[in-house]
Amino acid sequence: MDRNTAPVEGVEHPHHRVEFHLTPGDIQAVRFGISPGHELAHAVRVLLRPAQHPLQWGWLRTVRDRLPRESFGLLAAVIGDDGYMPDFLTAAPRWDMTAEEELDALRSAELDPMRVDFGKMVLRSSGARQRALQDMREHPVRARRLIAQAWSDVWDAAMAPVWPQLERLLRADIAARSRTIATSGIHAMAGDLHPNVSWGDGAVRVRLRRHSEQVDCRGSGLVLVPSVMSSWGCMVLTEPPAQPTLFYPARGVTAGWARDATEIAAALGALLGPARAGILLSAGSARTTSQVAADAGIAASTASHHLTVLREAGLVGSERSGNRVLHLRTPLGEAMVGAVL
Repeated sequence: MDRNTAPVEGVEHPHHRVEFHLTPGDIQAVRFGISPGHELAHAVRVLLRPAQHPLQWGWLRTVRDRLPRESFGLLAAVIGDDGYMPDFLTAAPRWDMTAEEELDALRSAELDPMRVDFGKMVLRSSGARQRALQDMREHPVRARRLIAQAWSDVWDAAMAPVWPQLERLLRADIAARSRTIATSGIHAMAGDLHPNVSWGDGAVRVRLRRHSEQVDCRGSGLVLVPSVMSSWGCMVLTEPPAQPTLFYPARGVTAGWARDATEIAAALGALLGPARAGILLSAGSARTTSQVAADAGIAASTASHHLTVLREAGLVGSERSGNRVLHLRTPLGEAMVGAVL
């Protein structure tokens, strides 16, 4: 079963649900991930049905006029505006997944599973789209190449400019939920993912629109993936070889999430001061004091002072790696940046 269970308008069947059954050992394997491919695929659906997604209107206004028409049309045919979505568009979500890695995985996607996915979509479509999908199923090597190029084109035009803001929201959500696990346990965290998600008797239950399934997670655990673009409900991945995955709406998504980076820096600057705000915004990847200073255009001693203030406030953590000390945003820092968004 795939993301064809996604509720576009938030209406789920009261008796349809997927249950992820976890043993005590599997509970330890529950982890979080990020999926650039999932965000891109649902961005295409937002563009196809904008009236259904008011939280994305700010983003829509910035990207509509710069979309590569031919590439977007190809992705729109593959993804559709609702229902089944093929697995090959996204790799297995990871905490450190990048768009480049996702695209590389698409370029090397296995052909037989692609044919299966195309076949499912052919059965669920009609007219010109059905004919296009049928041609893709018959010529999967060419289809894979064209889809990967379209993926790259649409990503560069629509997602790359806002990915830093979007990624901060995703990481802030994960940071907040990780704290819930630490303070209240995984039961409390899972029960707070979404109104359609519950936890009990060793299973995570997800109420969905079109599908019911019992998923045995023994030996695989469960991947939890927040999403900004699919902010209306939950989706699942259950078909092997994919690891059981639950996509859920990230918290804190508002119509202003796609604000310009300069606006975000100004908002944080009013709270922390411009220099510290800039350091915090760029602390999503680990850097040395010298790198922080070079990126900020300040002296190393000044950077060290600002990092000390941010560290004492709990917004940045510093860890030694060999002969270097690396600085990285803490969960509280992620949450603060996400709150500004």
